[in-house]
Amino acid sequence: MTEPRWLDEREARLWQSYRHTHRELMRALEARMITNSGLSGADYALLHPLSEAEDGVLRTRDLGRSVGWERSRLSHQVSRMEKRGLVCREECTSDARGSMVRLTELGRKAIDAAAPDHVDAVRSYFFDRLTPDEQTQLTTLLERIAADLPNLCAPTDCVD
Repeated sequence: MTEPRWLDEREARLWQSYRHTHRELMRALEARMITNSGLSGADYALLHPLSEAEDGVLRTRDLGRSVGWERSRLSHQVSRMEKRGLVCREECTSDARGSMVRLTELGRKAIDAAAPDHVDAVRSYFFDRLTPDEQTQLTTLLERIAADLPNLCAPTDCVD
């Protein structure tokens, strides 16, 4: 067995900085969203792709893939949102094994009301702190890192 390649001081600082920034940014966005709209980050994560889908409907499988969630987490979140009238489940007419999630009128109103403030928060907490050149550089770097991530392990080797 080979020795682990421990992070040097510069690498450790970068990694911790990335993790801390991501955690705190998500926490701040979530807190503002709950305060201003009553929606959780998880609510918004599902309402957003549904609001952009044709007729506000997506196969459950496709909705889960769009947010990168495992089936169990998605099912629990959809159930919570269904109880609040934000979404409803439907049978898939083209495949009896599948199911659909539909954005309700209340869900549409909720995402339409929350989106402007959410975009303002993202702009204020993230984009306004970077120059246009820094935004371009960060995009390039993040896309490079993300490009191969799905290929780094077989699905059976990775935990969702």
